[in-house]
Amino acid sequence: MVLFLFLVIALVVVVGAVTLAVVGGGESAALPDAPPERFTDPLPVDRPLRRADVDAVRFPTALRGYHMGEVDDVLGRVGAELAERDARIAELETALAGAQATVVAGPALFEGYDPRPHVAAADDEAEDTAQPKDQKGDDDQ
Repeated sequence: MVLFLFLVIALVVVVGAVTLAVVGGGESAALPDAPPERFTDPLPVDRPLRRADVDAVRFPTALRGYHMGEVDDVLGRVGAELAERDARIAELETALAGAQATVVAGPALFEGYDPRPHVAAADDEAEDTAQPKDQKGDDDQ
């Protein structure tokens, strides 16, 4: 019976020591309060979004998933920037098509114009000298 009483007292002491270790043993070693999860918008305001910016977005969880308002704000921002980029791309493609049309129509305006007449004349002289002299005389008769 004495052995049983000793084991019960030892069990109570061990359970008490474990409880104190888990709780922290007092106010001086208390766990700090965890800050509430709040969404801090990591998206830059001073430049356009990049893929890495969107990949870095992490939303705090709520009771049933994510805070809808925070998700809606970020998706609205991303959607607005995508629409702006699409408009800019369309504008640049239109300007490029106009520039290409000008380049294609440009040579037709100068058809028959030789910007280097001295080169063409030199080519004609080279052809004349390349013909044998007896053929030249035949052409003159």
